[in-house]
Amino acid sequence: MSQKVRVRFAPSPTGPLHIGGVRTALFNYLFAKANKGDFILRIEDTDQTRFVEGAEAYINDSLEWLGMLPDEGVLQGGSYGPYKQSERKATYLPLAQKLIETGWAYYAFDTPEELDKLRKKAEADKENFAYDQFVREGLNNSLTLGEEKTQDLIRSGMPYVIRFKMPFNQEIVANDIIRGTVKFSTSTLDDKVIFKSDGLPTYHLANVADDFAMKISHVIRGEEWLPSLPLHVMLYEALGWEDEMPEFAHLPLILKPSGKGKLSKRDGDKEGFPVFPLEWSAPNGEKAAGYRESGYFADAVVNLLALLGWNPGTEQELFSIEELIQSFSLDRVNKSGARFDPEKAKWFNQQYLQKRSDEALAELFQPILKEKGIRASNDFVSQIIGLVKERAIFTADIWDQASYFFTAPVEYDTKTKKKFWKESTPEIVTHCLNILKEIEPFTSAASEEKIKAYIEGSELGFGTVMNPLRLAIVGAGKGPHLFDIMEIIGKEETIKRIEKALDRIK
Repeated sequence: MSQKVRVRFAPSPTGPLHIGGVRTALFNYLFAKANKGDFILRIEDTDQTRFVEGAEAYINDSLEWLGMLPDEGVLQGGSYGPYKQSERKATYLPLAQKLIETGWAYYAFDTPEELDKLRKKAEADKENFAYDQFVREGLNNSLTLGEEKTQDLIRSGMPYVIRFKMPFNQEIVANDIIRGTVKFSTSTLDDKVIFKSDGLPTYHLANVADDFAMKISHVIRGEEWLPSLPLHVMLYEALGWEDEMPEFAHLPLILKPSGKGKLSKRDGDKEGFPVFPLEWSAPNGEKAAGYRESGYFADAVVNLLALLGWNPGTEQELFSIEELIQSFSLDRVNKSGARFDPEKAKWFNQQYLQKRSDEALAELFQPILKEKGIRASNDFVSQIIGLVKERAIFTADIWDQASYFFTAPVEYDTKTKKKFWKESTPEIVTHCLNILKEIEPFTSAASEEKIKAYIEGSELGFGTVMNPLRLAIVGAGKGPHLFDIMEIIGKEETIKRIEKALDRIK
């Protein structure tokens, strides 16, 4: 790989960034970093009809949250800017005109209404209409009108597009790093519009022109762009850029949880999981859930997406970003689609939550406590998190596992009460209460030793004593080691809760 690796992620600002797009960005980023190359963010905004306010900022914010900062881009700058296609407008028309002059493209004056009529006629005849080598000689374009008439129409202000002239019956052979050799016949391809009547290029011309200008070495994109590959290869040839043509790699689709079809927002809405990295608020007020706001860690999302379509060749599943960079290569990317598993996404988040320090999780948990009007020191919260975090998937789950540390129970679980609070229980619990009142210092070890001695001396069953005590302190039959709970909430609170339970549980 003698040429410096330069890859680009080139989204259109037409809405929120789908996790399929994020996965494409990630594979570009990992490939660049694994090969000491550059990761470029280019905004492809030539389709002004689909432009959505706020989408570009959303793309930047998403990449920043995930830790995939571009080396070059609109915000970062760089030597190959501008990095927004609408700001490169002046560079595209001369290229389109060059293609016309060399016979690789032509002006087409057919109106949308005329083309629509042709499509409807083809449908009626149970055929597909394509503006291609078989029909172009009979349509309203510079190939049939001649030079003089064409120039007259252009001068008169007649709207036109510029179409690429696909050659007759030629085989286009290209290499795909993931898929190997791919072949296309030009007899199955239409003459795509490369320059629109609004004075902007289509994706095809702009994409090729910018990749060439920015010295892109590898184009890594989703497999939905594979049908565009023959046109892009032909554009490189027609523009005389064959020697600078990048290598191509078309990534497999991310599939629905069922494995049938491409993952969509509708799947997430239906099954209750996000398909966007950040929450998206559309200009019309519509909202879509994001991984960040749903409680996922950025590194968990990165790890999850890396394994959708890429196989490290080992049993390892948990990778830091540094490990991903060291391990990543395109030759281990699969051809077939990768099924998205929402439960596996939760599993990844749980693993990353367990890896977080108690102190770091305490910081993240503080806003949740604040919302509930609870003030507690980080040291206190850290102790609690150390006891309960193994049961949590998201930071918010810690409240469900640990609420009783912060607030005394106001109700007592009916099933636990019915099963363990017997006629003799108040007497047993009162005896434990008196023992606990005498313990000083009030530690988990001291409380456990004294209560166990009472249980053994009284020849009572362990559950006969411990289950009612847990119900009194926690309000249910759940939670970590009971004596650890007692030590953390303290002697005064422990006694208060047991006295309250003796008064209220009948």
